[in-house]
Amino acid sequence: MSSSSLTSGEGSGHKIPIIGVEIAPINVPYHRRAETFAVVQWFLSFFYFGMGSVILSILLLFTDYYWLSIFVYVIMIYDRHTPHTGGRSWDWFRRLQIWKHMANYFPVRLYKTEDLDPQHKYLFGFHPHGIIVCGGFVNFCTEATGFSQLFPGITPHLLSLSGFFQYPFAREYMLSTGLCAASSDSFDHLLGKSASGTAAIIVVGGAVEVLEAYPNHYSVYLSRRKGFVRKAIQHGAHLVPVYSFGETDVYDQYTMAKGSWKRWLQVKMNKVIGYPPIMFKGRGIFNYTLGILPYRRPINTVVGRPIKVKMNPHPTKEEINETHKLYMDSLTSLFDENKERFGLDKDEKLEII
Repeated sequence: MSSSSLTSGEGSGHKIPIIGVEIAPINVPYHRRAETFAVVQWFLSFFYFGMGSVILSILLLFTDYYWLSIFVYVIMIYDRHTPHTGGRSWDWFRRLQIWKHMANYFPVRLYKTEDLDPQHKYLFGFHPHGIIVCGGFVNFCTEATGFSQLFPGITPHLLSLSGFFQYPFAREYMLSTGLCAASSDSFDHLLGKSASGTAAIIVVGGAVEVLEAYPNHYSVYLSRRKGFVRKAIQHGAHLVPVYSFGETDVYDQYTMAKGSWKRWLQVKMNKVIGYPPIMFKGRGIFNYTLGILPYRRPINTVVGRPIKVKMNPHPTKEEINETHKLYMDSLTSLFDENKERFGLDKDEKLEII
């Protein structure tokens, strides 16, 4: 699919061009305004709520509500293990109407290849990361696309950076969706101590895969990512590849050439702060041309067939490599089987880095 075939999918109605910027018309339907608002609040939460909550907690110390800030930090200390021990999901929060609006914005859709037996535990590998994992959040942290209906008896937990759970106030927002920390303890709890039917979902490529997130590009960091396979074998959790078509299409990114000092710096900074410095462009709140919101482009997430894994608390290197190879082949097959369905050319290949 060429870049010219990708459209922003922005709203109907008369667009008003001003100095090359398409301004949104005043008569935008209510449902589209609601969809945009849903994405705005999520984007601000993802990028700014964490640091904003820290600033707010400090400011509260100098007001009559100082006790609230102290209370929140006491709770955080007492509750510090929760992100690593299964989290604290609130079903009512996952079912809020705002998430339906967010799903309809792109839109995001979820598809299954076959049923999953709730008597087993699963480790989903989500690909690709994209800029901010829009499809991963909507599909697995909310009920907007009907996860519980497609996979009855399966409880999903998307894993994210542990640092996100160090922010007061913001951590409750994240925990309520079912998010858990991407730590070794978290894997061991979800796959070992939790009830049958639990699904831990890891974005395998991690934040460094953001560097590959631009339209019409299909590359995933996987060839050296074997830690999740080791955890699956240790706990006997079935591996499930997931590919999210369109995840890298919702933003344009100014890419740095591989091998350049700029690309080297991005990789190094990712190791330091957990997210690479990038330059990306989307649309605005009141225009369709320039801003930080994702474009209205479809995201279609396909959950593949489970790979049965035999439990071995002490897997050998050969066993890990063999299972990892099987997983890579399964992901490639999932991509090939569905690519034409979602508008890709039949000759398009998935690159595994």
